[in-house]
Parts: sequence; structure tokens; C-alpha cells
Amino acid sequence: MNIQRLFESKKVVYSLEVFPPKKTTSIDTIYNTLYGLRGLRPDFISVTYGAGGSEAQKNKTCEIASLIRSEYQIEPVSHLTCVGSTKQDIMEFLDRLKAEGVQNILALRGDITPGNDVIDFEHASDLAAFIKNYDDSFNISGACYPEGHCDSANMDQDIENLKKKVDAGVTHLVSQLFFDNNHFYEFMDKVEKVGIHVPIEAGIMPVINKAQIERTVSMCGASFPVKFSKLLNKYAQDPIALKDAGIAFATEQIIDLINNDVRGIHLYTMNNVETATRITNSISNILASCNRQV
Repeated sequence: MNIQRLFESKKVVYSLEVFPPKKTTSIDTIYNTLYGLRGLRPDFISVTYGAGGSEAQKNKTCEIASLIRSEYQIEPVSHLTCVGSTKQDIMEFLDRLKAEGVQNILALRGDITPGNDVIDFEHASDLAAFIKNYDDSFNISGACYPEGHCDSANMDQDIENLKKKVDAGVTHLVSQLFFDNNHFYEFMDKVEKVGIHVPIEAGIMPVINKAQIERTVSMCGASFPVKFSKLLNKYAQDPIALKDAGIAFATEQIIDLINNDVRGIHLYTMNNVETATRITNSISNILASCNRQV
């Protein structure tokens, strides 16, 4: 199913993200994760892969996306990065996805790292346009950055690039993680003014491990509001308390976003079923109430 239809039939779409096991880990380890997540009844599950998007990682992404659709009857969205890929590479992966019945793609540039140079695609908008031209039966989603992409000179330039992405065929956007909802609301006002009207999901990552979240934030540039910094510092030496506080913080974020008419919530699960379950259970009644209003 084209996930664009979900936004036509629901007031608030709720989705999850998972990632394949590491290269040295059997793909079998993802089965328990997916089995636990399916009971949360997300509208879709996106499947990422590691930096660089090696052939082995892409194969795992495709296999997991197929499993989500065929075994758990949940719509999958496959991540696809283009840096380091040729047009032939992309065509082959698209053909593989189509053969598995995967209709939805999150088109990304990917991280530029040593040995992973630009080949045929420079931007995610180039990838989106290529997919649209190659096979327009795919639904194309994209990423957006409430605090600006780290490679953009400023927010205006970043939003200009985002508009190119949407004009190239992207029908739905998922935001990078953020911890201050005001940044998201300001971002939404700005994109609306330039004529971007596709549904935008707010990407939320629960804080359950200080080192992990600081490493993630250092890569994406999300800022820490005072309340969030206090939480990290207060419970830094108490992992259980930090986990509980982090889940509570993410839940509060989500409730505030829903109350302010966000079109969707995308939970970065980090393959942690317990955390995803606790958050989903806390917001399930609110989601159900909103969607009954459609």
C-alpha cells in the first residue's frame, strides 16, 4: 500500500523505525524485535541500514522490509541512500524491492565518508527524481531537518533544498530527531511559507542511554533544551532512572506535538521493544481519539 493514503485517512499517522543487525550478527536477531513491535500496530515500519549502504546491508534491508510486509502485514518503508551508488546500483535495488512487493522508499543522500564518494547522485532530490522517472509506482518519502542540515549554510538554504526534494516527487517527510518542539513548530511555519504542504512526521528518539544519545546528537546537530540537559545530568549515573525519565520526556514531546496537530509521529526505536512499547501504550488512547475525529 502507498503510505500516502494513510495521511488521507488518518489525522495522526504513527510509525516506527528499525535497523538491520550489524554485519557480524545474524539477521535472525531482528525477528524478536519485529515480533514485539508488530503488537504495537504501527501504520508502517521503516528499515534503515548502516552508513555507506553496502550491498550486504542493502540485502538485509530488503529482506527485513519484505518480512514486515509478508509475515506481519505491516507496510514497510525501505531506506535508500544514493551517495556511493551508480544509477545501475539504484535500478537493481529498486527492482529487488518491487519483486518483494515493497512500494515505499525513504530516499536519502547518505553520509559522505572516506571511500564513499559521490558518483551519480549528489543530493537526495536527485535520487527522488531518478526513482520517479524510473518507476513512478513507488511512493517516495524524504527526510527533513527542523534545526537545519549540518551541511547547509543556513536554514533558508536547507528549506530551499527541501523544496527541490518535494518538487522532485517526495510526497511525505520524516524529520530528524529533535528535543525542543519549538524548533519543529518554527520549522513547520517556514516550510509552509515556501509552499511545502506534504505531510511531515515528527521524528522522536527516546533517551535511554546518555553516551548513545550524545553520540547521535553530535552527528546530526540537534540541540539540547535546558530541561533535557538537566535530565541527562541528573540521572547520568543511574541508568534505570535515566531510562524512565527519557521515556517520560519523549512521551511528553509526543503528546504536545499531537495537541498541536502534527500529521505524524515517527519513533526511532533503536530496536528496543520495551521502550517502544511503553511509549506506544502511553499515547495509544490519544492517537485513537484523534483518528476517530477524521
